Amino acid sequence: MRPYTDTVPKVLLPVGGEPFAAHQLRLLRSQGFTDVVLCVGHLGERVEEFVGDGADYGLRTRFVNDGPHLRGTAGALRQALDLGLLAETFAVVYGDSYLPIDVAPVWGAFESTSQPALMTIFRNDVDPEQSNVVYEDGRLVRYQKGAAGPAMRYIDFGLSILDRSVIADRVPTGATVDLATVMEDLSHEGALAGFVVEQRYYEIGSPAGLEDLERYLASRGPTATVSDP
Repeated sequence: MRPYTDTVPKVLLPVGGEPFAAHQLRLLRSQGFTDVVLCVGHLGERVEEFVGDGADYGLRTRFVNDGPHLRGTAGALRQALDLGLLAETFAVVYGDSYLPIDVAPVWGAFESTSQPALMTIFRNDVDPEQSNVVYEDGRLVRYQKGAAGPAMRYIDFGLSILDRSVIADRVPTGATVDLATVMEDLSHEGALAGFVVEQRYYEIGSPAGLEDLERYLASRGPTATVSDP
């Protein structure tokens, strides 16, 4: 999203007249989340200033700031773990994704599986070259970014649930690691469950994606800031 993100963190890009973070936090609250840890880097101080303690959204928000030395998505989660901010079981969503789904069945699926992690996936019939998941006979067989092929008919939807041990055991303190690498390793070991989502996802990683999200939000009418009484 450059050049816009040169001066504005992506999560604060305007969507429908207000920063994307406001939409995402309201959605998370409506899905039942109460505690949110935001892992930030580029211009992260501006995100902290905007979101604050999360009370305006009925949430408790805390921050992990990589500063100028980004440690990757899994490295940031390791920092959160070392700071005592990760629950025993926690969900991960991308900072530029808007995922309007019922989360309860996803949690239920995770709780009923023996695997330490679960990834939501979406049947990708629009752009097969972006597919990254082999899902067969109700099992997530392989997850690998950048390796699309005929067997890969699904794509990572953007919501995963992990046991805290995944980060504790696989991501060393101070390491620079992408979560995609951890999830790929889990899939090869048969330790990554899959949950198929029917609702499409929205994202602000491209101008077209941002416009799609604005149209979707406009179709749902105005939203109000949520606060606990």
